Amino acid sequence: MSRQLRKITATTDVHSAFDQAAPFLTHLHAARADGLIVDCGDFFEGTGYYRFGKGEIEREVLASLYDLLAPGNHGWPHYFEPQLHAMTVCANATDAQGEPLFDRLRITTIGDLRVAITAVISPAAFATIHADQRSDHRVTEPGQALRMMMLQHRHNADAWVVLSHSGFAADVELAAACPFADVIFSGHCHSASNGPVRIGSTLVVKGGELGTGYAVAEPAEGATWMAHTATFPDADSGTVPDELAGTNEKIAHFRGMLATPLGPVRVRYRGQFNRHHLLQETADRLHTGLGADGVILNETALRVTRLGDQLTLGDLLAIEPFDNQLVHAFLPNVGAADLYALRDHLTDRVGPLAIAPDPLPPGIRSVLTTHYLADTYLGGRTHQAGLPLGQAVRSTLTTPLPDEQQAGAR
Repeated sequence: MSRQLRKITATTDVHSAFDQAAPFLTHLHAARADGLIVDCGDFFEGTGYYRFGKGEIEREVLASLYDLLAPGNHGWPHYFEPQLHAMTVCANATDAQGEPLFDRLRITTIGDLRVAITAVISPAAFATIHADQRSDHRVTEPGQALRMMMLQHRHNADAWVVLSHSGFAADVELAAACPFADVIFSGHCHSASNGPVRIGSTLVVKGGELGTGYAVAEPAEGATWMAHTATFPDADSGTVPDELAGTNEKIAHFRGMLATPLGPVRVRYRGQFNRHHLLQETADRLHTGLGADGVILNETALRVTRLGDQLTLGDLLAIEPFDNQLVHAFLPNVGAADLYALRDHLTDRVGPLAIAPDPLPPGIRSVLTTHYLADTYLGGRTHQAGLPLGQAVRSTLTTPLPDEQQAGAR
C-alpha cells in the first residue's frame, strides 16, 4: 500500500552517533507511515561506529528508513555509492564540465500539495571536503542555483522545500534571498539555534544533531507551513523493527568494542573539557617531544565529549573521529609577515588553530600537521610522521606532565 504523506521529518549531522540508536531507529520507522524522511547531510563520520564499520551501519540505516538525502561534507564519497546516489538531491553541485552530480530535485505529494524538494551545500562546507575527494567537483552559489530551479519548475510545484547543508545563519540569509521557499531544513552549523524562525514566508528549522532529535514540517491551511523540533524518545521506549534488527546487533557489537578502557583521564580533562586547551597542549607536546620546527593543528579536528575518570576507546574515537595522520608539510622560506598571512588564511577556512611555538619562527621550512590540512591547504605532505593524531591526543588526556606527577606523589 502506498504511503499517504502529510509531513516531512528531517534529521541532520547525525555523525554516526549510535550510542542511543534504538529510539532513533524505532521513531523514524514509525514516522515513515505518513511522513517523508529526509536528512540534511553529515550522516557519516564522527564516532568509532564509523571507524569500525566503514559506513556499513550508516548505509543500512539510510537505505532502510530515508527517502531523500542532501550530501554533506563528511562522508562525501558515500553519496556516490549507487544506492545512496539514487536517494541524493542537490541543486548546486556539478562536475568540472558543469553537469549535475546528483538529481537536482524531486517532486512528491505532501497532503494536497505538489512539493518540490531540493538541496544545496554551501561553498564553505564544500571547501572542507578533502581535496582528493572533490578534485573534479564544483559548487555554485546556493541562492542562484535555487532561483534557477524555481524558474525551471515553477509550474510543476505548489510548494518548495530545501535541505541545506550550509549552517543556520547562512540559511536565514538564504531564506531572505529565496522567498519562494516554504521551508528550509538546516544542517552543518553545529549551533544552538534550531528554530523554527520565519523569514518572510519561509520557515528555517533544524533538528537536533548527533542523533538526538529531528525537525518536522507540514502544510497548514492556505499557503502556509508549520514546523517544530523534537527529541527522540527515551532509550528504553519501543522495539527496533525486525528489518533493522541486524543493524541494531552490529551497533551493539561495536558498542562493546568501544567500551575498552584506555587509562585514567587527567583531572583537568574530566567532565566537559575545553577543546582548544586539549589541542594546544597536544601541539605543545608534539613540538617538544618530536622536535618539529613547528606544529599547526585545527580545532575542528577534534570534537568535545563528556569524560569520566576512565578514557575508553569510544571516548577517544568520539574526540578524534576522523583518523587524522600527522605528517610533515613543506613551507616555502617565508618571513614573519607571510606566516601571519598563512595563519589568517587557514583560520578563515578551517577555524581556530593550535600553533606551537606561537608565533612560528621566521624562515621555518616545514610544520607538523594533519594530512587533511597538508593535502587540502598546504600544498601536500613531505613525509609521514608515523603517528596518528588520536594517539597524541590519548597521551595528552591520560599522561600527566612531570609536575602533575610530583604533585600526585605528594
